[in-house]
Amino acid sequence: MFLNALIAKNRAFVEAAVTLHQSGAVPANSYLLDLDTMRANAAALASTAKELGLTVYAMTKQFGRNPPALDAIRAGGIDRFVAVDMACARPIHRAGHRLGHLGHLSQVPRGEAREGARMRPEIWTVFNAEKAAEAADAAAAEGHVQNLVARIFAQGDRFYDGHEGGFAAEEIERVADLLDERTGGRFAGITSFPALLFDEATGAVTPTPNLRTLEATARRLTATGRRDLVVNTPGTNSAAVMQVLAEAGATQVEPGHALTGTTPLHAIRDLPENPAMLYLSEISHIHQGTPFCFGGGLYVDPVFKDYPVKALVGGDADAALRQAVPATIPAPAMIDYYGKLHPESGQTVRVGDTVIYGFRAQAFVRRAYIVPVEGIHSGTPQVRGIWTPEGREAAFT
Repeated sequence: MFLNALIAKNRAFVEAAVTLHQSGAVPANSYLLDLDTMRANAAALASTAKELGLTVYAMTKQFGRNPPALDAIRAGGIDRFVAVDMACARPIHRAGHRLGHLGHLSQVPRGEAREGARMRPEIWTVFNAEKAAEAADAAAAEGHVQNLVARIFAQGDRFYDGHEGGFAAEEIERVADLLDERTGGRFAGITSFPALLFDEATGAVTPTPNLRTLEATARRLTATGRRDLVVNTPGTNSAAVMQVLAEAGATQVEPGHALTGTTPLHAIRDLPENPAMLYLSEISHIHQGTPFCFGGGLYVDPVFKDYPVKALVGGDADAALRQAVPATIPAPAMIDYYGKLHPESGQTVRVGDTVIYGFRAQAFVRRAYIVPVEGIHSGTPQVRGIWTPEGREAAFT
């Protein structure tokens, strides 16, 4: 599904990817990023958010936290970033960018709280009193007061399996006082995840019960006299859905896949953001008629029910764009050393051919390279380094 959108909306990116790979500039098992399109996507998000009075924190785990991508996003008008964990916070901080949000989705381990405090995030989400104490104490030791955001939940809220946690929304007044009591801490607001979800049956992104919980809880806090509250609303953000969040009282949004044009909605609708990420591999061998391509990044974020996967395969851009070859990806329980291709009648696949997939990736959980490319749309594509998912330049001899 995402491959169709990629070809239709960013054909030049596909052409450049094949050419760069065949020239030896890009290795197999790489997520390629179109920096020019990412910059434009960031600008679209920043513009819409500004009109609605929303603050934007960019999520970078999906495309590897590398400095060229961070720089492109900042050039597009988003100058603050959310860290999904400390492994995400470090490259953002190391690259000299502003850390906007720490502690959500993953809490900060006790032994790393002092390091997190030294990065001075604008907000730090906590799930319980113990984590609030750790964050506040670490900030106090570093000589500042940390804005703390309470992750909340109510009966009927939806969480992905393994994402549960937070304070009971019905106790928010007590929670706010608790976060204010600790030296080094200040209660700043509330968050939950996901605030929005894609509904495959309707083809729309709709509010979750979590967003309604945030809305109701913010009203309760305002009634107690608290002002300038953070209402942080991550989950399936894009320029197309920000109005819904703003109307529910959101103050902050956290686009991730929108920066690469790969939210579920991008696969089926024309949105302000365009595809800016693809996965590139290479035919390694052909065994008893079945071509195998190198793996390492064959993870498809399961936002849709199972659907037929295809890949573009060819020794040059024209050849690749002429044939979308049926493909199978190893099951999640398997290590993705290789992917399989299943050529149909008339389709030709050779060892060394470039393989292009279009899917919704999560680079930070794979072992693929990250290759940012700029200048694609001016006709002079340039590779801006080859990076690891941890945001460090890969060592090639």
